[in-house]
Amino acid sequence: MAIRKENNGRWTAVVKDGRRYIGARTFTTQREAKAWEAARKAELANGVDPRAGRVEVAIRLTHWLADREGTVAPKTLRADQDLPRVLPRWFTVLHVSQVSEADIARLLGHLVRTRSHASATRIRASLSAFFADCARSRLVSTNPVTAVRVPRRVDPPVEMRPFTEAEVEETAASIAERNLRLSEVVLVAAWTGLRWGELRELRVADFAEVPVPVLVVQRSCTEGQPVKGTKSGRSRRVPVADRVLPLIRTMVQGKGPTDLLVTTDRGAQLHASAFKRTSQWATNGRGRRLHDLRHTAACLWLSRGVDLTTVQAWMGHADIATTNRYTHYLGTAADRAGLDLLNAPGANRGQITEEGGRAGNPSGSL
Repeated sequence: MAIRKENNGRWTAVVKDGRRYIGARTFTTQREAKAWEAARKAELANGVDPRAGRVEVAIRLTHWLADREGTVAPKTLRADQDLPRVLPRWFTVLHVSQVSEADIARLLGHLVRTRSHASATRIRASLSAFFADCARSRLVSTNPVTAVRVPRRVDPPVEMRPFTEAEVEETAASIAERNLRLSEVVLVAAWTGLRWGELRELRVADFAEVPVPVLVVQRSCTEGQPVKGTKSGRSRRVPVADRVLPLIRTMVQGKGPTDLLVTTDRGAQLHASAFKRTSQWATNGRGRRLHDLRHTAACLWLSRGVDLTTVQAWMGHADIATTNRYTHYLGTAADRAGLDLLNAPGANRGQITEEGGRAGNPSGSL
């Protein structure tokens, strides 16, 4: 076994078992080369033949996924089946035995920059299960995913920008000039607080008017993905306000119980890109995201006097702290009472004088 420095400054580790050539790999640093060499030594010591792991990740993934069917929960299987789609080519062409902790760290760093932290975490879990199986099959000596964590995103959080009730009506009116049905979609989203994936997967049977008009939210469908449960994993009931009840009744007409409820004017499933293009959302959306329609509903409910725990249930929040963000955005009763005092007649009493004291308090003491 040997590590040598190449003319280009990179380091190559060559592994042999006696006179038998096992493999070689080139690295940017000597440290990485030594780590890889040590891992191969450990494999040989544990009876793992590194040559057995000279199968590409993509090929091994195909066999592993076939074995997973019927042995894990459907939700877990769906997450695992995403791996071939989300893993970059530079990773999938590596041999299973070549994958190091540095490769995993590079991959997770890429994922967390291009996807949400939750998605990167879910992908890491599937990848760890894959390499654990490789270790059981003695293709590798250790699971390279185990010691590597998903890095935290450092991007600033995206602030919510809900519409006011007047802005919702003005936006819907502007969109109605181009497409009446899409303007109705905006109103329904702004008054029900459904996520885009939940809205596009609603079925006619999910709407009921007895004893009160409600939408039963129990499924979601991200574009390009299979249908799944809601983000919280639980169904919820969202009441339908009078403002949008006639619109939903119109959407039901001529459809069967299993048909999509909220569709385009041609009966097709909603797609965000097509919606934005047809509605000219870049202009008519007033700088908001589609998700801000969900925030709008929570603010409309709270401003109308609906209590916080009820809004939590309607929004499907697992934690009341999430719902509390909307009260901070709207301001508390104490904020409103304080502002009333500031704006009341005679509110300038006690203002600071040119002498540095306060009117009615010449000494300026606090």
